Amino acid sequence: MNKQPLHITNGGVLSSRLNELEIQGEKLTWQEMFCEGPTIEQIHTTEFIELRGAFLSTCYDIELDLIKVESELAKLNNADNIYSEIVLWFEYDLFCHINMIAVISLIQQKKIKLPLYLVCSGRISGSNDLKGLSELNTSQLFNHYRDKVRLNDEDIYLATTVWGIYCGKDHNLLKPFIVKSSNFKYLSNCLKAHLKRFPDSIQGLNTLERNILEIINKYTITSKHHLLGYALNYQGFYGYGDLQLSRIIDQLSIFYTIEKDVLVLNRKGHEALLGQHNFALEIDNNMTFGGIKKIDFQFSKSENKLVKTVLNAH
Repeated sequence: MNKQPLHITNGGVLSSRLNELEIQGEKLTWQEMFCEGPTIEQIHTTEFIELRGAFLSTCYDIELDLIKVESELAKLNNADNIYSEIVLWFEYDLFCHINMIAVISLIQQKKIKLPLYLVCSGRISGSNDLKGLSELNTSQLFNHYRDKVRLNDEDIYLATTVWGIYCGKDHNLLKPFIVKSSNFKYLSNCLKAHLKRFPDSIQGLNTLERNILEIINKYTITSKHHLLGYALNYQGFYGYGDLQLSRIIDQLSIFYTIEKDVLVLNRKGHEALLGQHNFALEIDNNMTFGGIKKIDFQFSKSENKLVKTVLNAH
């Protein structure tokens, strides 16, 4: 029997589309969101799955479907004898890239030796906007598949190293990888975006939070749902979904009010944008990124690195 590829996709929509287009091979759908919540380096373990289950339940009221998780991960069992190669389908953003380096690390942890390829969307000829895989037309998607990039040993080492650092306690160790060349052409943007997810050392807002307040200040926003639409479209390299951005919008409610069906910044909102006060401790910053808590660090633009939050500097 001829071996076929194993395609690991960034979600069910893409898996379904690959099947509709009759792209040959088994599909493994990756449903997680490792860009938020605690993670540890060894992935397919009871400890890891319990850790993620507790986070998703507490933060998003999502119950992890353990049967579905095991069913998907089982497709990696005995992979060397079943498949011809593994093709990763992940996008240009931070959400996808954290999942991608985790998947590559998992493949290495399982000691799978198959050729590893990457199909990554982003900049498209003739378009000024970055495109997700699900936004590509059929011709563009087939062209991306045709032009898939084989990851070499250095790429794989880089991905597993970055995953280890992300799961660790010193995310400043990611900085050298921002300038390191590899076949992950959007990794640099994603790592820079990640460091700026921590509160700014001046006003205490991270890049996403400040961006949302600037949208309120600049546009006529009539509801939280309206604001969510803008936030989804103008988030750069983060790739956050509705659930994540809705949570952030709710947490920022101390900075805006609703007047005559329009969201407007209050005094705190204007002070935050002007950098007149550090609001990090007034926002619900109870989020973990990999191995460290968001509230424990702030991003210093002057030093271009994470620094310990003052209350946690001792």
